[in-house]
Amino acid sequence: MSTGWIGVDLDGTLAHYDGWVDSSHIGAPIPVMVDRVRRWIDSGLTVKIFTARFHNGPKAIAVINEWSLFHLGQVLEVTATKDFRMVELWDDRAIRVRINTGEIILGSDLLGEPS
Repeated sequence: MSTGWIGVDLDGTLAHYDGWVDSSHIGAPIPVMVDRVRRWIDSGLTVKIFTARFHNGPKAIAVINEWSLFHLGQVLEVTATKDFRMVELWDDRAIRVRINTGEIILGSDLLGEPS
């Protein structure tokens, strides 16, 4: 997976979300996800924050970068675009399906996470 990356949604997955306030407001970190992301980074994996906030422009991204630096210890790339190098997406709204089948997959096949 050295050439791949893991996408982690911000609102509701990495940070607590109770509804939209504005692009300068990001909720408190969700400890289990912050710890998981830190472990991935420490083991050499590439993690990106995958969020629709990306489309709110450079000021919104700067707020995310500040949040990331404070809670994760480093700034992660922020994106709203999937590509073929993305190997997983962790999100509060996504449901994973097996390629070309529509079959639902529970848990993480790639990273050995429990379902």
